[in-house]
Amino acid sequence: MTSHEAFLQSISIFRSLPQESLAQIAAAIEERHYRQGDVLCREGESDPWLYFIVNGFCSAQKKHGSDTIELRKIGPREVMGLTSAFRSKARSATLVAASDLEVLALSHDRFKDILFRGPHHTEAVSCLLEYFAASVRRKNKEMALLLKDRRTSTLPKIAVFDSKEFTRTTFLEKAKDSYDFLFFDTRLQPNTAALAEGARSVVGFVNDDIGADTLVALANVGVEHVALRCAGFNNVDLAKAKELGISVTRVPAYSPHAVAEHSLALILALNRKIHRAYQRVREGNFTLDGLVGFDLFGKTVGVVGTGKIGRCMVHILRGLGCRVLCFDHVIDPLIENLEGVEYCSMDRLLRESKIISLYVPLTKDTFHMIDKVAIQKMQDGVMLINTSRGGLIETKALIDGLKSGKITSAGLDVYEEESAYFFEDFSGKSIDDDVLARLLTFNNVIVTSHQAFLTSDALANIASTTLQSIDEFVAGRRGAALTHHVAVQS
Repeated sequence: MTSHEAFLQSISIFRSLPQESLAQIAAAIEERHYRQGDVLCREGESDPWLYFIVNGFCSAQKKHGSDTIELRKIGPREVMGLTSAFRSKARSATLVAASDLEVLALSHDRFKDILFRGPHHTEAVSCLLEYFAASVRRKNKEMALLLKDRRTSTLPKIAVFDSKEFTRTTFLEKAKDSYDFLFFDTRLQPNTAALAEGARSVVGFVNDDIGADTLVALANVGVEHVALRCAGFNNVDLAKAKELGISVTRVPAYSPHAVAEHSLALILALNRKIHRAYQRVREGNFTLDGLVGFDLFGKTVGVVGTGKIGRCMVHILRGLGCRVLCFDHVIDPLIENLEGVEYCSMDRLLRESKIISLYVPLTKDTFHMIDKVAIQKMQDGVMLINTSRGGLIETKALIDGLKSGKITSAGLDVYEEESAYFFEDFSGKSIDDDVLARLLTFNNVIVTSHQAFLTSDALANIASTTLQSIDEFVAGRRGAALTHHVAVQS
């Protein structure tokens, strides 16, 4: 596979194209380079080219009366000019290089010739329809921006990365027109940080790369505040943020009930084989062989970490009549004094628990806390649940435990290398991560895509707390003066 083919395959619209069509497109494209400020094409003029951005950013601009308004910035792996290939050649917007720009260009005529005269035109049309559906939604948003006239808006701009439709809906509902949001599907990382230009606050998520390089890039465009819309902050270089004068906030408790209840859902589904029974019955198989579970009542469950989420889980388990063993470096007296609940050493928890569920943050001390040694200490037939952070479990050791039967089932809402896959659609592409692919082959493993937080209540709390941090920042608070400030750990 050529480098051009590999690049095209990284773009969602081309990911499902047959290899023959992809190879022909790759062979027909030409490389182009533009300097910042160069115009690629002008609104209203004919320009029969597709542009695939390799590196840099392009600004899509449109005339509105006597003014020019920037509709949005377009970044790496995005395509420009696809809709105009199938209608008038006149461009609907002016494209200007917002930085030094590297693109691949392909003529509309050659593009259509490859797709519609080849043997795989049906698959090609399907790919294009998916693109156009997304394009219609984007055009509607661009029109809304025109009507609002963002150029004259005096509202503070907030850049929100890795945003999905439910993120946008909730933030817009909670903000009540207090801010001018720039929502980006792309994740925050060094080569996308420039999209935040004009915003002093950015909103990041669990799989964004907010390391030193990203923070420097953010500081270079004037960002002074990173608001995480999650509890974990292991993806942020806090020391670099402090050095650059960038405040970092988080959402320490959006809905501990949501995560704890998802843990319970995984336990019940695995124990009673609900996922297998569901598929079996859908195929007309009503047998019960292989679906035997056990009563949770009276069983010993280990809860590792008794913070807000762990505490909720303890109460749920007690309501089911379980005996609960807890491990945490900080003992919660409200948990310790509950009937049927006991704090103990980690070794004892591993030995005695029928089910083990994890609720600790990912730190240097907790990384791979469940490894080969820990698994060997567990009783045979244990169930393992993780709705916290993927790095708590050494996945290869988990797979060995599943193969040997030491671990009878596992429910995972997180995975240590999840950032390459979670929240994205890979249904039309093979999974290159051999460890994840192997994990998904077990019928006694349920993997969900980091969705434990995903309830309407939690989303509302996340938006409210994140906006509270932004409100405080806009009001002049910095660093430790922010209610949910995250400090460098000593």
